[in-house]
Amino acid sequence: METYNKKTAQSVLSQLENWSFENDGIEKKFQFKNFNQALAFIVQVGLLAETKNHHPELFNVYNKVNIRLSTHDAKGVTDKDFELAKAIEKLF
Repeated sequence: METYNKKTAQSVLSQLENWSFENDGIEKKFQFKNFNQALAFIVQVGLLAETKNHHPELFNVYNKVNIRLSTHDAKGVTDKDFELAKAIEKLF
């Protein structure tokens, strides 16, 4: 499985709004009106991730959700991460 580095990931990241390459993963911060909306989004992301058998790191504080994607068995960013990021964008 081919992995991306910060430089090679830029062309794909340019297709995603506000995602960045950090520490061998891609990350984005989402902000919602309140905790309920943030939690509903997390549940939607979790269900989506389960269907793709590719699970993100999710961090939540009140109305903020940070998502980090990395393919752990490849030890870096792969096409699986970009595919899931694109699907997550459709939820937001």
